[in-house]
Amino acid sequence: MKFFFPGILIFGLYAFFARWYFVCEIQQLCQPVEEDVRSKTMQLSMSDTLLLDNFDEFRFEEEGLGLILNENNTLYLDSVLIFADLYQERNVRITGRYLVSERGKSMGIFENLGIARAAALELAMDSLGFDLDRVVIDYEELSSELLTAPLKVELSLPDNYQELQFTFTDMTFSDANFEFGSAEFEPGDAFKLYADSLLTYFDLYEDNTLSIVGHTDSIGELDDNLDLGQDRAESAKLYLSEMGLDSTLISISSMGESEPVAPNSLEDGSDNELGRQKNRRVNFIIKSKE
Repeated sequence: MKFFFPGILIFGLYAFFARWYFVCEIQQLCQPVEEDVRSKTMQLSMSDTLLLDNFDEFRFEEEGLGLILNENNTLYLDSVLIFADLYQERNVRITGRYLVSERGKSMGIFENLGIARAAALELAMDSLGFDLDRVVIDYEELSSELLTAPLKVELSLPDNYQELQFTFTDMTFSDANFEFGSAEFEPGDAFKLYADSLLTYFDLYEDNTLSIVGHTDSIGELDDNLDLGQDRAESAKLYLSEMGLDSTLISISSMGESEPVAPNSLEDGSDNELGRQKNRRVNFIIKSKE
């Protein structure tokens, strides 16, 4: 008997170690669970009025920009929907933020991470029944080191500025695809992916057409800006045609500086660099033939 109990002990230790190795090392189920702690600083504002406060900030997947929604996020969106129904004359404006250190990074067909983050929230809103015709996407760059608040949401009245569009059938790309003051087209990764998607789309919908509209900021002469917008639209058309898109499906035009999406100068009269950058853009609008 004195050899029996040590044998059981050794067998038990072996079984314990074998189970630990299988569960922890092979299945990786013993890793510490990261607690999902978020700052409660998410708000909903309307002019100078704070409608919602102390909600969890939204969180994104580390790889990609899928939203990780918790119950508090869903409660927040349900509450936003209630206020949006209450104030029908206002749009739901989502401003996606990105850091200076993230400048130049794109995600999918969106040419900066602020747009991509706002679009991810718009997708979540769509699944909850929001009227996307009233959802407006904007973006801003932050100089801070940490992105503690990736999104800002507010109820805003329509103003005299055009609304930025970031849907597949009405997509905006900035002048980052052009040299400063030049019409030479140098597409970034986001546009290249969008262009590939256009080729696939028009293979399926041959009766539809594509309208390319060039826009500029207010620096320079009115006629020069009109010509620059036209030249940039023409360059984008040439690029798509060389990729294989039927040029007869593409029309081009220019609005020059006449349809800004943001003020070109600040209230004190100083230069609004970000506003001007948003105004220097090219729109790609897919239209259905009637």
